[in-house]
Amino acid sequence: MSDLDVVQLAPTPEQLRYTFGAAEPLITVRPGTVVELATEDCFGGRVRSAEDLPSQVCEFPYLNPVTGPIAVEGAEPGDTLAVHLVDIAPARDWAVSATFPHFGALTATHSTAMLHEPLEEVVWVYEVDRDRGTCLFRPRRGGPEIELPLDPMHGTIGVAPAGGEVFASITPGAHGGNMDTPEMRAGTTAYFGVNVPGGLLSLGDGHCRQGEGEVCGTAVEAAMRTVVVVDLIKGGGPAATQPWPRIESDEFLMSTGSTRPLEDAYRVSQHDLVTWAAELTGWDSLDAYQLVSQAGLAPAGNVVDTNYTMVAKLAKRFLGRDAVVADGTHDRLRSTASAYLSQR
Repeated sequence: MSDLDVVQLAPTPEQLRYTFGAAEPLITVRPGTVVELATEDCFGGRVRSAEDLPSQVCEFPYLNPVTGPIAVEGAEPGDTLAVHLVDIAPARDWAVSATFPHFGALTATHSTAMLHEPLEEVVWVYEVDRDRGTCLFRPRRGGPEIELPLDPMHGTIGVAPAGGEVFASITPGAHGGNMDTPEMRAGTTAYFGVNVPGGLLSLGDGHCRQGEGEVCGTAVEAAMRTVVVVDLIKGGGPAATQPWPRIESDEFLMSTGSTRPLEDAYRVSQHDLVTWAAELTGWDSLDAYQLVSQAGLAPAGNVVDTNYTMVAKLAKRFLGRDAVVADGTHDRLRSTASAYLSQR
């Protein structure tokens, strides 16, 4: 791979981070670098059987570790980091999920007070078949086993926040973080506004698959072997006019919003998509609003975290051939990814 700049990052347990912000970079890379990295699951690898209850084997609040930060040479506030997800593969032949007494959309939480007892803490272990591309759901209390297709993604990815703020890795926001959107899969490019020198990219919380909303609070949680291409767009990029993370695939543009209540997360994501569509096409904002209203999609990211995440999604074909993001950054990074995969 002499024509590609490829580096590896496999942090030790002591090097894993649990926040965005307030951490020195583990590595510094040049724009366009391919990074092969390892991520641990949200339980730090400590939940390995149905008997390993997270409340007993995990150390709170040290959950949801991320790999990084990765600094990018030349990145300054006002720039945009473009992160192309090349490959996301489970690192083990097992993965886990769980219900928690005070976490998830259908249980009492610290802010949703109920008189009934909280849900029981239960762990499910999934058998991961990487060759066949499946993970096996085994009901804990009887019933048929179900083979589900793998759809690997990263629940947590983002940069250091602005203003010297520090966010727990479980919290999503304008910096990215624990957005838990299944749209963050291989083949997509994520755009993050740079808030501090170097940007300081981190990612983790790999999921073998996840339903929209992550309703029970956990997906099929797994350690991952992931490859990304990290690039830099100087000034005026996709994050220059709106700080919320954006995602581009071959077929769709997507905007995210992470806050509470859920309707405000929806509004943030829809507002950004309308604004983005108007910028790319030259339409009046109300014309863009009309198109997004009739052709847009609104998949949920998470409805369980400290902030909720909504995604606004629009097929690129509705915007015309001239609506190109950042001079074709996504297509260029796709080419880099193809070159890497062909030489691996």
